[in-house]
Amino acid sequence: MKAIRCMLLCLVLPMFAVSRGEAQDAKGCKDSPLVSRFPGAVIASCVDKDDDVAAMPMGSGKPDKKIEGEYHELNYHFPSTVSKAQVLRNVTTALRAAGYTVDYDSGAYGDFTVHMGNTWIWESIGQGRYSQIIVVEKQLEQVMVANAAALSSGLSANGHIVVNGIYFDTGKSEVKPESAAALKEVVTLLQQDAKVKVYVVGHTDNVGALAANMELSRQRAAAVVHVLTTQYGVAAARLSPYGNGPYAPVTSNDTEDGRALNRRVELVKQ
Repeated sequence: MKAIRCMLLCLVLPMFAVSRGEAQDAKGCKDSPLVSRFPGAVIASCVDKDDDVAAMPMGSGKPDKKIEGEYHELNYHFPSTVSKAQVLRNVTTALRAAGYTVDYDSGAYGDFTVHMGNTWIWESIGQGRYSQIIVVEKQLEQVMVANAAALSSGLSANGHIVVNGIYFDTGKSEVKPESAAALKEVVTLLQQDAKVKVYVVGHTDNVGALAANMELSRQRAAAVVHVLTTQYGVAAARLSPYGNGPYAPVTSNDTEDGRALNRRVELVKQ
């Protein structure tokens, strides 16, 4: 299918690989492999990020759709002899022919949003220039974890604290290896105060059946306790697992951002 889509794009836009002449692309910038440039256009600037959020317009009266993932932005200038309508017609025709679903189309104004699978594209075409944002959807990664001092402070001040950086696959309870950094901070916290005992509490979002979420949260809490006791030598008497399912959200479950925050592991002081 990918090969067919590429062929369609190439058929509709046969000359998108441009001879630049004297004009030069901005240093380090190159075309997306998904959508080639309009003939004669040059790249004025670009932005590439492994992990970011883009707000994709969905039309008048509708909220923008926030897409998290691999982010690529390209800003082009095209020749003054070319009309905005010509560029708009070529780009929209190419994407439709390649199988992209049109989520928003402003018509002659020149803005539109399309997607196919987990790939989202926004185009904004004006006089002599056009911009393109491509986001390949994926969940943002939590790369920072709270240190032992912050965990201790949270327990003392509030009686509970979220432990960022403990990972599970969707619907599963096995603690992923990349959770090691966060778990080591929990161990340090417990080593610094031998009197501290905690409940390890698992939380989920509200997607799916309540009973399944309650059981999943319980299993995840138990899995964290198991790793801390068997791999890090924490005394089992200092840890008690508990599953709270979706009953204590920290924010609304109406957005993916909110659901991601609600899926968490907390320490609660006994």
